[in-house]
Amino acid sequence: MNKGFTVWLTGLPGAGKATISRLLEKRLKENYGIKTEILTSETIRTNLSPEIEYSKLDQDVIIHCAIFLCKVLTRNGIAVISTATSPLRASREKARIEINNFIEVYVKCPLEICAIRDTEGIHLAALQGNILKFIGKSDLYEEPSNPDLVVETDKETAEESAEKILKKLLDLEYIEGK
Repeated sequence: MNKGFTVWLTGLPGAGKATISRLLEKRLKENYGIKTEILTSETIRTNLSPEIEYSKLDQDVIIHCAIFLCKVLTRNGIAVISTATSPLRASREKARIEINNFIEVYVKCPLEICAIRDTEGIHLAALQGNILKFIGKSDLYEEPSNPDLVVETDKETAEESAEKILKKLLDLEYIEGK
């Protein structure tokens, strides 16, 4: 039986976190039989705190909830993939300290590429001033100083990124090879 763990994907909006998380979840379930949950900011916002918006304080609440949920799920043998942007190093370090079997994966992608990929129109809305606080533009995103793994989605496919994460999980013995 595999132990629970958390893969904390961090990067700019549009970097590819959601795509990678879905591929990783599929591979963990199909190839390793691992119970897996994807935890997004939107999931927390919708199900736990629908009144939360996008202020700095609201972002802190989302990250606090994400850390707590990842900690509990991981402790109970579930593999969790968090895609909460978590723009500040301090919040990611808090997650690292509180969650057992944790890896931080920096989903690195230039802002210009993220904007081109944007299917929801959030980058355009921020550029037009319709979103005043936008991570990577008006709000700070602190690149990880020492992530466990970096995937560069402007240089590799989402499949390649997911495979790199699986290899890291195998190397850390969070999953067992077949």
